[in-house]
Amino acid sequence: MMTDMLRAVILGIIEGVTEFLPVSSTGHLLLAERFFGLGEGAFWDSFTVLIQLGAILAIVGLYFTKLWRVALGMFSNADDRRFVIGVLVAFLPAVIVGLIAGKYIKTVLFNPWVVCFSLIVGGAILLWVDQLELKPREHDATRYPLLMYLWIGIAQCFAMIPGVSRSGASIVAAMLLGSDKRAAAEFSFFLAIPTMIGAFAYDFYKNRAEMTTDNLLIVAIGFVVSLITAVIVVKTFLSYVTRHGFTLFAWWRVIVGTLGLIALALGM
Repeated sequence: MMTDMLRAVILGIIEGVTEFLPVSSTGHLLLAERFFGLGEGAFWDSFTVLIQLGAILAIVGLYFTKLWRVALGMFSNADDRRFVIGVLVAFLPAVIVGLIAGKYIKTVLFNPWVVCFSLIVGGAILLWVDQLELKPREHDATRYPLLMYLWIGIAQCFAMIPGVSRSGASIVAAMLLGSDKRAAAEFSFFLAIPTMIGAFAYDFYKNRAEMTTDNLLIVAIGFVVSLITAVIVVKTFLSYVTRHGFTLFAWWRVIVGTLGLIALALGM
């Protein structure tokens, strides 16, 4: 039991650190399972999905005032209503792709080779975007045009490939479509809320038979650790990318992906 609790803490930290950074939380969790024996088995597969809700609650807490204002105003304020519709529009493509190809993605693409290649390719794309002389015209994630929300949602579908990064895909798409870095990062946070809540609800219902008292305790530990870690990371991340961009995260992806490929080639 103590070993499982320690494993829950480690995985909770990995989830909280990587969920909102453009480095792929799923990819890092899969590599942690492959190379360090963390998270092996059906319960731990569910665990890594369920503790994502902790990271999402970090976003809800940090942006509570803004989200509450939108929730109250969506029935009377056109801008707030359009933002809610925009988030749903961006969320819809992932739902459709998940329903159509979810089983294929899980059985074929969830392997460490795919993760490592995706990390490297994604890192190269981040480096490329960071060096472009973009001229942002959108500075508020709650005021994007509706078509822009749709394109970001389509881009997010690529993140179903482990190692791509949900936040990375939506941030890159938003920046290429005219958003500044901070607003792009913030919208990736907002878009994560329905995406991760949906994944949590589906996985919890599907694996409800495994949720014994001991297992629920393990999930609760990972959940709390993920929440606390995510709060720290999000507050730091926004100020960092505004000043320095995404180069650090791009090189992190390339280094982790390269080391992973070397380890796999050596049969580790």
